[in-house]
Amino acid sequence: MATVPVLNKKGKETAMMELSDDLFGKKVNSEILHQAVVMYQASQRQGTLSTKERGDVSGGGKKPYRQKGTGRARQGTTRAPQFIGGGVVFGPHPRDFGYTLPKKIRRVALRESLNAKYQAGQMIFIDELKEVFPKTKDFAAILNVLKLKGKTLGLMDGCDPSIGLASRNIPRFEILRADDVTAYDILRNKYLLLTKTAFQKLLERINK
Repeated sequence: MATVPVLNKKGKETAMMELSDDLFGKKVNSEILHQAVVMYQASQRQGTLSTKERGDVSGGGKKPYRQKGTGRARQGTTRAPQFIGGGVVFGPHPRDFGYTLPKKIRRVALRESLNAKYQAGQMIFIDELKEVFPKTKDFAAILNVLKLKGKTLGLMDGCDPSIGLASRNIPRFEILRADDVTAYDILRNKYLLLTKTAFQKLLERINK
């Protein structure tokens, strides 16, 4: 069974966290992760692109010239697609790009995202911080001690709520609840900083 250290705010090891071999250490299922990431990204697309077809463009009610006798191709309106200022053929219209995957696949994707962070050595456990953080620099100092220099996602369940306010202005750091985080949230950040409480909630979601 694999183990990872649990650190305090000074970066010192205080305990060891055991990780199940059934969930961690195996080869990462990249196909499941790809399906999940594409789904979450699709749901973020605005889908507000809109074009006018020939029936939507104003004007063009008069026939540009007579039907026969001119030697030119017959035309019924100057708003046809072949004319400058005409409508667009098969152009985009507002639509919802979002779709959902089965719950079981989403749970597997969440598990595999944690497995990927573990194998990359980018999953850091920290003790629950119960003290109040009145200033941003107080919490930023902890991140500097832990040497978290890239984009970091914090799952700080069990910590004092003041961490949410103290961390808002820290660049490239984001806090989410363990009940709300997705595989995409984990993968789009370099580091995953979490407490034992948050980890237990993630395991509960995975093992439902």
